This record gives sequence, C-alpha cells and structure tokens, in this order.
Amino acid sequence: MISKSKNYKIIDNFISSVQDELRDTFLVRDKKLLLKLENLLNIFQEEKVSTSHFQSSTGIGYSDISREKIDKVFAKLFDAQKAAVRMQFVSGTHAIAAVLFGILRPGEVMLSVTGNPYDTLEEVIGLRGKGKGSLIDLGIKYKQIDISNEDDFEEKILSQLNKTNCKLVFIQKSCGYTWRKSINNKDIEKICSLVHSFDPNCVCFVDNCYGELVEDSEPIEHGANIVAGSLIKNLGGTIVPTGGYVAGDAHLVDLACCRLTCPGIGHDAGINFGLGRLILQGLFLAPQMVNEALNSSDLIAAVFQKIGFSVLPHPASYRSDIIQAIQLKNPKLVQNICQSFQHSSPIDSFLNVTPSSMNGYDSNLIMSGGTFIEGSTSEFSADAPMREPYNIFIQGGSHISHVKIALIHLLSDLLDKNLIDREFLLFN
Repeated sequence: MISKSKNYKIIDNFISSVQDELRDTFLVRDKKLLLKLENLLNIFQEEKVSTSHFQSSTGIGYSDISREKIDKVFAKLFDAQKAAVRMQFVSGTHAIAAVLFGILRPGEVMLSVTGNPYDTLEEVIGLRGKGKGSLIDLGIKYKQIDISNEDDFEEKILSQLNKTNCKLVFIQKSCGYTWRKSINNKDIEKICSLVHSFDPNCVCFVDNCYGELVEDSEPIEHGANIVAGSLIKNLGGTIVPTGGYVAGDAHLVDLACCRLTCPGIGHDAGINFGLGRLILQGLFLAPQMVNEALNSSDLIAAVFQKIGFSVLPHPASYRSDIIQAIQLKNPKLVQNICQSFQHSSPIDSFLNVTPSSMNGYDSNLIMSGGTFIEGSTSEFSADAPMREPYNIFIQGGSHISHVKIALIHLLSDLLDKNLIDREFLLFN
C-alpha cells in the first residue's frame, strides 16, 4: 500500500505544498462556481422542473414532456433559441457530425480555423477513411487554417473567406490531441464577429466538448450560431450514462436533428429511456464537477511542471476547457503514467493498460479510464495517442482528493522506477 511506502511522507508533503500554492486560484474559482450554480438553479425554477419531468415515454416519443423540458433547460443555459438533448447521440463526435451533415450541402465549404480537428472527426470530414460517406465524399469542400496560437488572426481568416464560398466556420474549443492553447470565448467572439461582418449567413459552429461551464458564459452569447457536445463530459455531471446535445439557432438545430432522426421528424421525437432524472440531476451537479476538474487540472499541471515537464496550460492560468496536456517525449513514460492512474481508479483498477487501435483514431491509443461511466472524461482519466512527441492528456476529477491520491501513487511509482529524482521532491 502507498501509505507504507518510505517515500509517502515526502510525496504527500510535496503535493500538499503545491496545493497550498494554488489556494488563491481555487478561492477565486469557488466564487465563480457559486454564480454558475445560482444561474442554473434559477433556470430550473423558471422552467418549473418537477418530478413529472422524470417520467419516460415509449416508441417514437411524440410530446414527451421530459424531453421537451430538458431541451428548454439546456436552451436557457446556452442562451440559445433551441436545444436538442438526445440519448440517441452516441458521442460528442456523433452530435458534431449531425450538425455538419445537417447544415452543409454539396459544393459548399467548411473552414476549420483551429487547425486539425480532433482525431474522431477526421473520418467524418473525409481526411482519411475515404468512401464511407464523409463530407468530402458527398462533395463538400474542406479547408483549414490554425489561428490557435496567434493573437492577430483577422487577416488570416479574411483571406480564406475571400477565397472560398464558405458556408460554415468550425471552431474546436479544446486543444484535442494537439499542443496548442484551447480557444476561449473572447477569441470565439472575435472570430464570430469577423465572420458575420464578412457574411451574416455564414454559420459559426463551436465544438464545445470539454468546455461547458468552464468560463463564465457559453459560446452562443459570444456570437456562435450553434454548439454541440457530449453528456459523458462536463454537462453530465459524471452520472449521465450516454448522450449528447446541440444548441443554437432554431433552424440549425432542426437541421441537425433531421440528420439524427430524419426529415419530417427532426427535433420532435426521441425518448430518453427513463433517464430524465439523471440528465437533469447531472446538469445540476455539473458546475461543481467542472470546478473540481479545473482545480484538479491546476494541481496536476503544477506537480508535473515542478518535476521538470512542459505543461499546457500552465498552473493557475486562464482555462477554457478541462484538459491538461503534458509533454513527456517518452512512450514508456506515457504507459507508466496511464498504468499508475488506472491502479488509482475506483473501477477496473486491476487492469493493465496497453496501446491499441480504436475506432475513429489514426494512431494507437492508450487510455486510463477506470470510471463509473465508460469513457467519462468528467471523472478522472488520461489518454494519449502513441505518437511523437508523446503528449498525454488528462481530464476530469470529480473531487480533487481522488486526484491527489492518484498523484501520490504516481510519484511513488516513478520514484521506485528511478524515473524521477527523490531529491527533486525535497527541494521543490
């Protein structure tokens, strides 16, 4: 057991001292949490959410009062004309794909302004896996630029808009599997304002995965036309078992839903399989869970930075998603860290993690994910594509105490394997 390790006291003191250094950041974040939760509580009360909205329908689900109420609550949260929260979305990628296929038509152009999209979107767009009905297969044109690390990006975007008949500008808020800063709402507002000043009809679409409830507002308040994401990430509060959402301009949400279901049914069907209570309760828990994840990310960043690794974002810096990236430059170290975190998990702690192929990903992937909800990045997980420069991406943490325990286990493992220096911990 870690408590019997000769290094336990040294490691515990080291991590506790790092946590103390972040106290002011945590206090500021706690004050913002209160405002976010108060806003959400007001939405629940304004919408008169009751136990009647926990009930389940069957079949097609026309006039399902649970689904309709949940959609209204999410629409208000996002300041959107309309929202669709559906268990039929199997992932955030599925929700994003529904938006893209719903809005874009052959001959039109999709422009990504945040560089390469997340791996699972590459086959959706048609960057690999040809002949499967991707956007490119259907005659939709794709262009990309990367403004992520540029403060002055207006000219770069305008140049592309002048060259193409752009229908949709795609903004991926999180860093994905890239070493770049995540996009914040201030930058989203600059992008959307620029695009709409050039063409008011061009759609600004934000992949909001990992970013919900992190900042003080959501992208639609900053000019985005539509957003999409997953319920096994931030907004599920760690308890929603599946599903995703789209929210934004009413006609765009309708178009996305016509791809999820079919034209003629669209937004007006789909049962939630009796999960209405979990969806609403998960949303109510979400501000607290996101706050814990953000504090956990800062602690992880500070610990890894102090033992000599490059981290992004830096500890105590402004965050717009819950992802913490660490550059390891060593595939063995990636596997050691994922294995240690797996051993610190409440579920499947006994499993050995190994790199393997996964649907939607180009590289072999290694994942530490001993979570109650499979693939839930709100709880505590770490994953990495096994490719240079071997960056690892850590998300979530339903309570910072669990993350602290995991870090104690990890540093003990690394010390035992002589991968870090004991003296380094004593003097940092």
